[in-house]
Order: sequence, then C-alpha cells, then structure tokens
Amino acid sequence: MAIAGHWAFVFGVLGNIISFIVFLSPIPTFNKIYKKKSTEGYQSIPYVIALFSCMLWIYYAFLKTNTTLLITINSFGMLIETIYVSLFLYYAPKKARVNTVKMLLLTVVGGFGAIILVTQFLFKGVVRGQIVGWICLIFSLCVFVAPLGIVRQVIKTKSVEYMPILLSVFLTISAVMWFFYGLLLKDVNIAAPNILGFIFGILQMILYAMYRKKHKPIVNVNVEVQNPVIILDDNKKIPELTEEQIIDIVKLGKLVCSGKIQMASTLNQNASKEVKQQTEEA
Repeated sequence: MAIAGHWAFVFGVLGNIISFIVFLSPIPTFNKIYKKKSTEGYQSIPYVIALFSCMLWIYYAFLKTNTTLLITINSFGMLIETIYVSLFLYYAPKKARVNTVKMLLLTVVGGFGAIILVTQFLFKGVVRGQIVGWICLIFSLCVFVAPLGIVRQVIKTKSVEYMPILLSVFLTISAVMWFFYGLLLKDVNIAAPNILGFIFGILQMILYAMYRKKHKPIVNVNVEVQNPVIILDDNKKIPELTEEQIIDIVKLGKLVCSGKIQMASTLNQNASKEVKQQTEEA
C-alpha cells in the first residue's frame, strides 16, 4: 500500500505538471484571437466544459481524503479557464457570445448550483462523495468529448486550421498520468474517464497528421478581355464598341456626311456650268 501511495503521488505530481501545460496550451490560440480581434471559427464549448469540470473536481476533492493534488491543479484550471472564457466573450461575434453566455448559465450557474444543493440536502457521508464522483466522471468525459465538434469540422473542411494540436497532445499525455493516479488510488471516478481521453487524443493527432498538409488549391486566373463580344441568336459574334470607338464613328460619320454635301454641291456647280456653256454655244 505504501509503495502504491508513493507511486500515486508521483503520477499525481506528473499529472499536475502536464495538466498545468494543458491549461496553458490554448495560449497560442487566444494570442491569435487577440491579434485578429476575432474568434473566427474557434468554439467556446471546450473551455466552458473544462471550467465546469474543474469546479466539480474541487467539490469532489473536498469530499474525499488524500486528494490535495486534485485541489491544486483544478484551482489553477478554474482560474485560467475563466480567463479564456472572458477573452472569448470579449472578441466573439454576437451570436457566439450569446451561445457562450447560455452555456455558462446552464452549467456553471444552474448546473453546479443544483448539484451542490441536491448532494448537500439529499445525500450524506460516503454516498455524497460517490454521487459527486459519478457526476465528475460524466463531465470529465464531456471534457474529452467536447473537441469532437472540432474533429467534425476538420473532417468536413479537410483543414486543421482551427484544431489546437498542442491541446490534443497534452490532453493525451495528461490522460495517461491521471489514469495511473486513479488506478493506484483505486478511484474509478478518476481513472475511467482518462481511458476515453487517451482514445480521443490519439484520434485528434491522427486527424492532424492526415490533414496537416492538405490545403485547398488557390487558382489565380488572369483573364484579359481585349474585345468583349455580344453573342447573337444566329451565333455571329460582333465586337462591342467602346465609348471612344463610338465617338470616333460619330465623328467619321459627320465627316462623311459633310464630304457628301460638299461633293453634291460641287457636282451641282459643275452641272450648272455645263448647262450655261451649252446655252451660250447655242
């Protein structure tokens, strides 16, 4: 038992270290959001669910013994997730902001408040800890399932632009550490969800490897139209005249018309001269 306790402490410390990195891994994502002043295609679901999960694990840890390592890491997680959600709300468009507020009210305010009230008034002692432990287990699964929305987007768009790969990698490593921590403490509520977390983490890394270098080709087509044409019903194509060409034609028409008038007057003058000469000769 003593050896198992020591190893549990080791994996707990490692779990704290890796989880600390997990909580910090979205920083590049929010740095990008800060620079672009927009959340773009990013979703707030993983951060809201993670915040709720941290609150539940702190509550569970206070109901159990020898769970100091759970309290330390989840306290930090609750703080950093609150910062992430606040930044998301600040830069998100109106629709995403409204959806995020609804999720916060549903989970953090309504859900967590209801869990505390129900477990405090309806359950006592060990049973209370077991009930809260099962609730923690379910929502820990939600933490690992939440990125499936991003997985669906990656498969649909064949782009990993909005997949936080660092988060996926460290979640996978963290799942391994906390699995052994829960296993050594014989706490199924800690160990069980991390099995699924490991599976989902591997899935996300496989998808990232598949679509990392796949980009949609951008085709630049430079078409220079010199003579725009109008297609008639008889399949004949005649050039469409520009404004300058029309002006030139009008000028040319005027010149032609004036030339015809001058030619006509000249012919009339010549004809009258010939008639006059014939009259004189007669």
